[in-house]
Amino acid sequence: MDKITLLSLSNDLKRITTSIQRGSFENSKRFSTEAKRWIAEIQDKDDPYLKKLLSKIEKSLNKKDSLEKAEDCLMYSVLTQNKALYISSN
Repeated sequence: MDKITLLSLSNDLKRITTSIQRGSFENSKRFSTEAKRWIAEIQDKDDPYLKKLLSKIEKSLNKKDSLEKAEDCLMYSVLTQNKALYISSN
């Protein structure tokens, strides 16, 4: 699994959060598109935890921009970052 891809997804999720909080919905949409590309690249991995996590992230990305979506994206950003760090330590 590619650590860089997971960290890139994490970064885009954090940018979505920041964009929504600042009211920049156009940027949020752009970063959501980018995050979906990273998800598509990661989806074929055999890790069941990661597949479940990516499914939840995708569901969240399809929501309308709101503070709830921003909170979800921030949480998933931390979880994907932790997964990337776990992978690199093993």
